[in-house]
Amino acid sequence: MYLRRCFRNKDGKRHAYWALVESYRTERGPRQRVVSYLGEMDAAGRIGVKAGALATHQHSLFDDIAPEWIEVDIKSVTIEHKQAFGGAWLGLELCRALGLPEFYTQVMGRGREQIPWPLMALVLVIGRLGDPSSELHLAEHSFATGALGELLGVPVGKVNDDRLYRALD
Repeated sequence: MYLRRCFRNKDGKRHAYWALVESYRTERGPRQRVVSYLGEMDAAGRIGVKAGALATHQHSLFDDIAPEWIEVDIKSVTIEHKQAFGGAWLGLELCRALGLPEFYTQVMGRGREQIPWPLMALVLVIGRLGDPSSELHLAEHSFATGALGELLGVPVGKVNDDRLYRALD
């Protein structure tokens, strides 16, 4: 559930009010329905609704972070450079929870390379987790089209099949 700001023109004036909305899935995709109209509310009132009715708000996977409320004009929002990042992000969070980055840093030494080998090992692990295919497919397709490079800070041009095969050694 979430709060949606609604507008209505009455007597030549624009009035804003809030509605409690819930999302649900249908065969034709996700839909929203209004659970309750809440009327005009200040910030304190919205926080009270958030604490009570919105207790089912989805939190982060491993951290308990309080959500921040902002107003967005959705008519002016555009999407550019869209990438699928869910699998890569989840794999990275799992690796961090298991302590794999620290383990790889302890086991593998740091040399003069531009991209450290522990980071390349993470690319291999998370790449295999998200798309179980060969290193060649990871280097030529999956890494370039996914968000794993941006999440790890590895440029796409630095990951190639030769480097991934050497990381296996």
